[in-house]
Amino acid sequence: MVSADQSAPAVDTALANRAHRATEPLHNHLYFAPEQDEHLSAVGLRPGRMCYFAGRAAPMGAVGPGTVTATFYNFSPAIVARHIPRAWTLAGPEQVIAARLDAARASLTRLLGDAAGSAEIEELAGLLREACSVLTPEGRPLYAGHADQPWPEEPLLQAWHGATLLREHRGDGHIAVLVGHGLSGIEALQSHSATGRGFTPAAAQALRGWTDEEWAASLARLAERDLVVDGDLTEAGQQLRAQVEAETDALAVEPWAHLGAERTTRVVELAKPLSARIAGAGAYPDGVFGK
Repeated sequence: MVSADQSAPAVDTALANRAHRATEPLHNHLYFAPEQDEHLSAVGLRPGRMCYFAGRAAPMGAVGPGTVTATFYNFSPAIVARHIPRAWTLAGPEQVIAARLDAARASLTRLLGDAAGSAEIEELAGLLREACSVLTPEGRPLYAGHADQPWPEEPLLQAWHGATLLREHRGDGHIAVLVGHGLSGIEALQSHSATGRGFTPAAAQALRGWTDEEWAASLARLAERDLVVDGDLTEAGQQLRAQVEAETDALAVEPWAHLGAERTTRVVELAKPLSARIAGAGAYPDGVFGK
């Protein structure tokens, strides 16, 4: 129970969300970077989805497809099972983790250019590490696996690791909220795409491996709940998505509250130009994301 007189966090959720959006490209650009396939296939994995699933899951150990489906949430279980656990017969988790760090270094160096070794990166790395110092693993399995890994020595990789921890911690909380509101993985994916802020519906279906039949059946279930009509969110659907995001933000405010408003604002000031540089260098493919 939360007492009625509990003091408000030192950072409001709007500022915390700005910090999240500013730092996430430092992490998630890697999923579209050629360096991921190059470095992970060099240790034995097959290019494409196997590198993604194994690279992101490796900090949890040689887990099975059920664990990957549960923690990644919006992927088709069938598409996960095509690659996990086979990936672990080709390369062990420790090999994959090391290769992924090499991939992150290479991709950030390419995309950021001279900014990769800048004083701004070093300052940002320190702030993110401090923000992560208050995170705890309870109920956050994907975050917990990554948090068990040692912090890299290089400031560039420290910034990447910090952004990764914050992103996975927030993502674990987001899944808890989705489960609480009765949205399955595919339903969460479809309703988020319908907001126009995530993948386009066509990209979401293709990238997450859902068949046309599965996609249509899920849309029908959302329509039965009066959340979606003809692929668009109803008023009830818009309210639900807004509530999901607000609750997710509330569960993710702790590291920024620990930093305080001044240092969180500094994170935004440092990370936003770096993330813009990543996007401007062509890190993300055209036609995949909505507005």
